[in-house]
Amino acid sequence: MVSPAIALAFLPLVLTLIIRYRHYFVLFYRAVLVRIWKDCATGLSREERVYQYVLTHSTPGDPDSILEAFDFWCSKVEYISNIGPKKGKILDRLLMEQSPLTVLELGSHCGYSTIRIARALPLGARLYSIEMDQRNAAIAEKIIRLAGFDDDTVELIVKPSDEVIPQMRSNYGLERLDFVFMDHWKKCYLPDLQLLEECGLLGKGSMILADNVLFPGAPKFLRYLRKCGLYEWKIHRATLEYSRGIRDGMAELVYQGIK
Repeated sequence: MVSPAIALAFLPLVLTLIIRYRHYFVLFYRAVLVRIWKDCATGLSREERVYQYVLTHSTPGDPDSILEAFDFWCSKVEYISNIGPKKGKILDRLLMEQSPLTVLELGSHCGYSTIRIARALPLGARLYSIEMDQRNAAIAEKIIRLAGFDDDTVELIVKPSDEVIPQMRSNYGLERLDFVFMDHWKKCYLPDLQLLEECGLLGKGSMILADNVLFPGAPKFLRYLRKCGLYEWKIHRATLEYSRGIRDGMAELVYQGIK
């Protein structure tokens, strides 16, 4: 048993850590503890809860209205790790500048970023969105259709990314991806990027935008970018979605081809 004297000696250190990392404690409370309590109390997942809110607080066929409902819920009611409005503006700007015709999204989750991408695409463009979790994919499908996007604009693929990427030429007739948005498991960023390279789906000028590369972080992915010489790249500094004080960033990559 720890003596009172030892406990008092460590008290300043404990208080300092709590003050310094208070944002992380708040995030843990919102993202984990509140979620567990609400899952038990409602019998619904957090994705199902946000869908119910969006369904009753947005206008069908209006992507902006749906995104606003999402943002209110995630910032005021229950934390969900969508890209959010601040980092979302970076995504919006890059899509407007690039006007991509073929887009791949890795990680649909609830469909928030899927809608954000789809609304910015030029006429005739097509978005392929991959989500491996069947329950989340079912919610994303409802959200995407609620926003007014049909199968001709957004195709939701419910499989692991490492199964889909090698099949994109044979099953979907894709020769090249103009834009890729990564927001799935961070440990998958590097192997999926290398898989895109190996399958020849990136051409000179293809752009990849990867979220959360600083928090929770994708260190192996960033180390590869520094060493491989295949990309011009930079980090867009930001804070974690729907939070304050937690530093995060998005990596913007432009493929230069084999040198």
